[in-house]
Amino acid sequence: MTSHPARIKAIYRYPVKGLSPQRLARTTLAPGATIAADRLYAVENGPTGFDPAAPTYFPKNRFLMLMKNERLAALRTDYDEASHTLSIVQDGREAARGDLRTKEGRLAIEAFFRRFMPAELHGPPKVLSGETPAKSVDSAAHSFSDVAKKVVSIINLASVAAVETAAGQTVDPLRFRANIYVSGWPAWHEFDLLGAEIAVRDARLKVVKRIVRCAATNVDPSTGIRDLTIPKTLLQSFGHADCGIYAEVLTGGDIAIGDALI
Repeated sequence: MTSHPARIKAIYRYPVKGLSPQRLARTTLAPGATIAADRLYAVENGPTGFDPAAPTYFPKNRFLMLMKNERLAALRTDYDEASHTLSIVQDGREAARGDLRTKEGRLAIEAFFRRFMPAELHGPPKVLSGETPAKSVDSAAHSFSDVAKKVVSIINLASVAAVETAAGQTVDPLRFRANIYVSGWPAWHEFDLLGAEIAVRDARLKVVKRIVRCAATNVDPSTGIRDLTIPKTLLQSFGHADCGIYAEVLTGGDIAIGDALI
């Protein structure tokens, strides 16, 4: 339980790892799961040995991702959960569309990435899914997260403001690619919650880990330009490279923008 009143200001998910976020007004948390459809898909950058029948964790450098492939941030994507259709907009026009459950739809998306970034590919790009015939619901699906444990990522907006002050320029909170953005906590209060439980309506989450930031945060999420040095700024100004926390869902429930964290 947190001693400071706070509220959810924004909720996001990233249906395809490395691509743009999808803002949600509300969502339903399930025990031991990520936010529904978060990192449900990824684009393999050369063969990884991923087995769709028995999906397991792979490090993020095996996939297209912002830490190395900042041009991805210049793309705008939309994911329709009902049809599993991904659309990609480049330079203001739709450049690709495909149902990620079908071979034809995946081929359309893969063909786009072959055209878009050939010099950055280590082999044929391949759309991977966290769903399997035996695990067809999101609560059981694999997530292509940066960590092996299924968690929800939380960013304290006051901590982002502290990073802004240290950097001497605006820092878009979306650089941190979190699921839940919170206001009301003092800067870095989230680190005091390690091991503690947080309640949001009927849902309960346990804070399990601080998030170590990588070079992906250096990329402007609007332009795809690598224009800041966030991990370096964190180290020099605060003595650590962390911003945000991971929390494991213990008890499921609905959450929405404006909800209090207790």
